Amino acid sequence: MKKKIGIIVLILLVLLAGTGIYFLVSKETSEVITVKSEAELERIYNGEDTETKEILATILGTPYSILKSFSFRRYYDFPVYELDDFSWGVRKDTNAVSITSEAIGVDDIATAQSSVSTSASSSKDFSTTNIQVENVDEADITKTDGDYIYSISENNVVITDVKNPKEIKIASKIALTEIPEDLILNKDQLVVITAKSKNGTYYSYNSSTVVKIYDITSRENPLLIKSYELNQPYYTSRCINGQLYVIASGNMKKENGKIVRTYKEDNNSKEIALDNIKYLKDVKTRKETLISSINLNDAKQDVNVSTFLMDVSNAYVSENAIYLLEQKYEYGRNNIPPISSLFGLRGIFGAFAWYDEEDDYDDDNYGYYTSIYKFDISKDGKVDYSCNTKIKGRTINQYSLDEYNGHLRVALYDYDGARVAIFGERLNQIGITPYVAEGETMYSSRFMGNKAYLVTYRNMDPLFVIDLSDETNPTVLGELHIPGYSTYLHPYDETHLIGIGMQTEETVRRNSEGKVISTTARIVGMKMALFDVSDVNNPKQISETVIGDSRTTSAILTNPKALLFSKERELIAIPVNNYSEDVDFGEDSEEIADVINTYISYGKPYVAEGYFVYKINLTDGFKLKGTITHEKPHTEKYVYYYGTIGSKLLRGMYIDENLYTVSENAVKVNNLDTLEQVSELKIRED
Repeated sequence: MKKKIGIIVLILLVLLAGTGIYFLVSKETSEVITVKSEAELERIYNGEDTETKEILATILGTPYSILKSFSFRRYYDFPVYELDDFSWGVRKDTNAVSITSEAIGVDDIATAQSSVSTSASSSKDFSTTNIQVENVDEADITKTDGDYIYSISENNVVITDVKNPKEIKIASKIALTEIPEDLILNKDQLVVITAKSKNGTYYSYNSSTVVKIYDITSRENPLLIKSYELNQPYYTSRCINGQLYVIASGNMKKENGKIVRTYKEDNNSKEIALDNIKYLKDVKTRKETLISSINLNDAKQDVNVSTFLMDVSNAYVSENAIYLLEQKYEYGRNNIPPISSLFGLRGIFGAFAWYDEEDDYDDDNYGYYTSIYKFDISKDGKVDYSCNTKIKGRTINQYSLDEYNGHLRVALYDYDGARVAIFGERLNQIGITPYVAEGETMYSSRFMGNKAYLVTYRNMDPLFVIDLSDETNPTVLGELHIPGYSTYLHPYDETHLIGIGMQTEETVRRNSEGKVISTTARIVGMKMALFDVSDVNNPKQISETVIGDSRTTSAILTNPKALLFSKERELIAIPVNNYSEDVDFGEDSEEIADVINTYISYGKPYVAEGYFVYKINLTDGFKLKGTITHEKPHTEKYVYYYGTIGSKLLRGMYIDENLYTVSENAVKVNNLDTLEQVSELKIRED
């Protein structure tokens, strides 16, 4: 196939040379290119290599329409088809709720805006969402301001008055026709981010993102002051000094044969201008990512929406920049030679050079690659594309990235192992570590000042300590090998680290001569561990606790926002689920027997859910104080995996000396020290 392509290219070049035609092909030199026409957008949607075809059309003097039937796609860029008819139903809540956002019109929006106060007031000591970057707030399914708790219950946002912990009560409910996904609290404003279904059903690829901003100066009467809808599924959001950023990403969509480039603002349809739709040179995709921004301190202004034709696999946001990552497996060079090898200074000899390069192609270049795109947000919420880079390997989640003194540090892994790369402000590579843990998967990473910590795993859990103080020469200082692995690392203080993950047990198999022939590991429970990294060359585990068995899990394993931690209060708490009735909690079984005794089991399996509260310090390590459950006794004969008894316990938070646990069903108040129940409020009845 390669030879045939080479022959075709050579014939084309000979014909051009024979006619004495010499072309200087001009191309847009900037990294980011603005879409110039509907036709160009259509060609991108159809997956065509518009750059190659338009250049050949110019060279041959042939209308573009003649060439459009030829395919110049990369063979690894398969077309993606939207599954418009694939969906599942969403149960409608038939109960009437006090406030409906759709009932508020434009006149109400204008009136309510004038009543927004400049700040919310509470003198109480309360916990906030576990975020990654200081001053960069992240959305979550629960929020508190010390006097009220804001939470999601099915299609409702519930505002609970908790000023008197002994008599908590529902202040109001916001009923939504969409599915609420996230909340952001900004002074006396509540942002509700929802997924709007298509044709009354919900399927993420077909959903759109609806952002609703409420004035909650009166918690008993929230007023909608701004709403807008992005025509792609919700990806992530941040709020920085009152500037809200919401990112939505998915396949470009068509309606009535035309590509959709509109969004809605306060029920008015608005068009995204072509000059606000951009794509990056050499990035060919039908994916689009929408970045919206609005200043919550002046919600009367119009929302800004920018479109970038790229896919998103991961995202990290600092105070001054948004980093969007696209990760994909690459199989090597394109089947079609790059235009730069056929024309320009290399001329006709470019084809021969390309052909030789293909013959010498190194198969080791196959693998995962990560493209990093940086957007500047330092100018009053304006989103400006800045630069990009590409590196071999892939990240895990947002905690794989960190911006420090304007430089980006990234933890990546591939078949060769894990490593950390450091990039300058223009994403020029400054330094990179050697690979560590060849053949192992990276499970977690965390940056703390001029140190990075990586956890990899195959049969054992190596914790690597990496010194980043010399950015041109980052160095692996020490490592610790213990059973299991951590999927999340959290700073305890400057020299200690908490790891949360799974405990494993290794099995060694030997032959008749006693020689090891294989080793395997199996999960035996959840684990929290406390590491001393004060001696960077010799990290140590100083405490651990194992929870449950191989079927035990927790939201914290994949979502760090589920963690409640306070070093000052010696507090760490997490939600725990167990999908078995034969749970072994070890030495602490008496203290948490209530989690199991609330169930009347019939057959296997069932869901046990509780909020586990620990005391933590450097002297005693982890000590279980007790558990809180929102479950109720269950006597039905059959319980399915997504059974009816699950309370969907969402989060825990403290306000002064009380611990509040929130589920879709209830809010419970317990004394933070003794865990004695203070009060309970039912949000909904099953």
